[in-house]
Amino acid sequence: MPDVNPDILVWARETAGLAPDEAVKKLGISATKNMSGAEKLAAYEKGVLSPSRPLLLKMSQQYRRPLVAFYMKARPADGTRSEDFRNIPDRDPDSDILISVLVRNIRARQSAVREILVDDETPPLEFVASKSTKDGSAAVLKDIIAVTGIKREEFRAKASPELAFAYLRAKIEAVGVFVLLIGNLGSHHSAIDAEAFRGFALADKIAPFVIVNDQDARTAWSFTLLHELAHIWLGASGISGKVSDAETEKFCNTVANQFFLSEDELGSLKIAKNSPLQDVIAQIADFAKARHISGSMVAYGLLRKGVITVETWRAITHFFSAQWRRSRDAQKNREQDTSGPNYYVVRRHRLGRALMLTVSRALSEGNLSPTRASQILGVKPRSVSPLLSEPLGGRAA
Repeated sequence: MPDVNPDILVWARETAGLAPDEAVKKLGISATKNMSGAEKLAAYEKGVLSPSRPLLLKMSQQYRRPLVAFYMKARPADGTRSEDFRNIPDRDPDSDILISVLVRNIRARQSAVREILVDDETPPLEFVASKSTKDGSAAVLKDIIAVTGIKREEFRAKASPELAFAYLRAKIEAVGVFVLLIGNLGSHHSAIDAEAFRGFALADKIAPFVIVNDQDARTAWSFTLLHELAHIWLGASGISGKVSDAETEKFCNTVANQFFLSEDELGSLKIAKNSPLQDVIAQIADFAKARHISGSMVAYGLLRKGVITVETWRAITHFFSAQWRRSRDAQKNREQDTSGPNYYVVRRHRLGRALMLTVSRALSEGNLSPTRASQILGVKPRSVSPLLSEPLGGRAA
């Protein structure tokens, strides 16, 4: 097992805004006959003493850093903070804190994966940051399709939205992008509503990560995945919400929209600005279901084309959002009445095959300890073996 990097202990404390004496109190570091609490902390931060696992867990909690962060080889480079593209009125500060902690957690896990891939001499991915908004959304989508091989017809041919998402994910992971479904900090008590964030992208030439909020409607997962993938192509790390005035967000929305819907396809809908709202909703629902996309996405496309007004668009999105919440609550009630799906099946689905394959390979080659693997996977050390017990094959395809 690699040693804790003492410089990371200093960095974690300082970025948490804690002076040494404050950290000593929060961490409960007690004095001994030969050393004060402050001196013991200094010894940890100089590498003279090695912190115990219970102390590291306290540091993780007080510094708001994932445990895996303390094993990074070096401090993250300056400027690694993700841009927040969300435009949310009356933002919930508690959700923002959870999102901030989640992004830190994923960055640390990404850094650990990056180290594995660098040690394996994995070449940089040419498509990361290969385009700009000046190239136009059509050019970016064309390149995404050329690199990943995704096809609209194959996406729609799948039997359900979940299988359609799995198709996109497999194609995208096969070219080197890690796609994770995460919407909490490890328990349902820390769940982050999709109204707070839909996903985020962490662009990196070696280990790009895309996170999709699994608290969102499953029909929205595929759109979020393509939207965040466009961020990777632009080299623009950031957090995305449902609504944003940011030009980058509008651009990535357009890229995703153009994949899921052709320009003339919306013309088949018999909708006008004076059409009754219930008729509009019914048409959109049928249209969206046949294409494994959300009704809100179709409504957004109609808004962009000027077919419906902003007021109608808001009413439609409100309807579909309320409908999805009712469905989600009903599903939760059903799950409470049953044993629910197997823990490892759910965890594998959330983590994605690419991440598990990378960790499994590093473990088998002796380049990763079970403890470090557990930190990357976000599970307890004893869960690593059963989690990776299923055959993963040779490629994340």
